[in-house]
Amino acid sequence: MDAPTPTPDPRAPAAGYRSAFRPGLFAGQRVWVTGGGSGIGRCVAHELASLGATVVISGRKLDKLERVRAEITEDGGHCHVIAFDIRDEAMVQGAVRQVVAQYGPVGGLVNNAGGQFPSPLMAIGKKGFDAVVANNLTGGFLMMRELYNQCMEQHGGAIVNMTADFRNGMPGMAHSGAARAGMSNLTMTAAFEWAHAGVRVNAVAPGWVASSGMDTYGPAMQPLIRKLKNAVPMKRVALEAEISAVIVFLLSPAASFVTGVTVQIDGGASLGHAVFPLQEAKNQRPYEGFHRAVMPEAFK
Repeated sequence: MDAPTPTPDPRAPAAGYRSAFRPGLFAGQRVWVTGGGSGIGRCVAHELASLGATVVISGRKLDKLERVRAEITEDGGHCHVIAFDIRDEAMVQGAVRQVVAQYGPVGGLVNNAGGQFPSPLMAIGKKGFDAVVANNLTGGFLMMRELYNQCMEQHGGAIVNMTADFRNGMPGMAHSGAARAGMSNLTMTAAFEWAHAGVRVNAVAPGWVASSGMDTYGPAMQPLIRKLKNAVPMKRVALEAEISAVIVFLLSPAASFVTGVTVQIDGGASLGHAVFPLQEAKNQRPYEGFHRAVMPEAFK
């Protein structure tokens, strides 16, 4: 097995999310998670709902969002869904207007939606480059701006943006690396400009994660995906719950003086040098908080 396998819990799903944070931490709050229909976004939505938040999840495919809403409702949480394309400015403006009018002020945003495809730099066309930048940078910018203008400037809030492990470039995904680095820089600018309004803006930069996104890559990528752990000092990839926990912390009151940072969550993969050999890992204790986690087929 090339990735840590979540320990089966015979009580799940009734046992609920096993969060490290105190119950009721987000009671009475509304938090928006883009890309909440699968992967890390789905996990974050579950954890926030388990902590008392009313979550709004969005994405382009309503059927995926409805499945996650059904899961959260079954677990006793509260969830609303809205389907639209974050790359469309008018759609974003309308969606934010609708959500704020219907449910009230939104206190948190997890800018999780995104996507990319593997390709060497020389083979990336302008259309593909523009599409990945729109998915991973422009759409997130639109969500941040509209929630700030329509809600957070008046009420305050916290934003967590999704980037990726781009510190050493991103060979094979140059378009995504450029967009993710841009999101990290945008995070710093927004944090500075919006601090006076009580709006904190941070980002997370996950490395390789055992999430459903790994199954979107074609068969040619699967052997490479199964070898990813060999480039990580911890000799494993992350679980979704290990990314969600950092996001939840950054949204929480415990991070009330933290803004403008990008937190690396990559098991040390971006550190060191290729000439220094990695040792066999031991004493690894993955945080298996997500009671509905499913191991991607790519790791089986």
